Amino acid sequence: MSNIKWDHTVHYVNDLNEPEKQFNDAGIKAFFGGSHTQWGTNNSLSYFGLTYIEFLAIEDREKASTIEEPNQVIKDAVSQLPDHEGLSRVALRTDNIEALRERLAAHNIEVSPVMPGKRYNTKGQLIEWEMMTISGDFEGLPYPFILEWKGTDEEREQQLKENGVISEHPVGRLELKEAVFQVRDPENTVKHWQEIFGFEHVSEQAIQLEDKQFTFKKSENVGLHELVFLADVNQSIEFSGGEYRLVNK
Repeated sequence: MSNIKWDHTVHYVNDLNEPEKQFNDAGIKAFFGGSHTQWGTNNSLSYFGLTYIEFLAIEDREKASTIEEPNQVIKDAVSQLPDHEGLSRVALRTDNIEALRERLAAHNIEVSPVMPGKRYNTKGQLIEWEMMTISGDFEGLPYPFILEWKGTDEEREQQLKENGVISEHPVGRLELKEAVFQVRDPENTVKHWQEIFGFEHVSEQAIQLEDKQFTFKKSENVGLHELVFLADVNQSIEFSGGEYRLVNK
C-alpha cells in the first residue's frame, strides 16, 4: 500500500479560538475551517502543503452524542471533551479506500463502513471525502483513521493554493516533518502498523511516509505526544494538551 500518505492530525479542543490565537501569535497561519453539520462538530485548520492539523471541537453536543454512524473520531471527541483536550490520532490518505478496508479486515482489524463526509468552507465551496475509522487500539495507542478525498492530490492542492489556504507562513520556512508517539513497545508497534497498513519504509522505531516520519518512543504514557516542524527558528508551543516543536536544522 505504497500510496498511503500522512493526511492530517486531529487535536481535540473546547474553543477553536485558542489554537487559532496560539498559532497565529507564533507566526503560523490557522483559521476557521467549517462545520460538520451531520456530526455536530466544527474545526479550525493549519496547512503545511497537503498535510495539515485539524483542531476539532464539538459544536452541537446533542447531535455529536447521537450520531448513528460508527465514526470513532466523533465518538472519541464526545468522550474526551471537555475534560481531556489534546492530540488524538493521525489520518492517513489513500486513493483506494475499499482496498485498504479489505486489507485491514483480512488482518482481523475492526473497521467501520466507508462513510461520506462533507463540509462547506468559508467561501461556500463544498468539500467532500470518504472515510473509515478503526475501533480499539494497539497496546493503548489509537489507530489512525483513513480518508479518500474527492479529486486528486494535484487538484486539491491547486484549489487550496487558489483559496490562499496553502501559502507561506509568517514565521517563514515551515514543514511538518514528524509525529512522535509514546508507546510501550516501539518495535512491536512499528511491526504491527507495517503488517496491517503495508508500510514499506520502516525501522525499529519509525515509519517513513515520503519525506515525513512517524516516530515511536518507549513510555508508559501512551499516545500521540508531539508534532515536529522543520523551521527557521527554534520554538516550542504548548496549549490544550498538545505540543508543537519548531526545529531549525
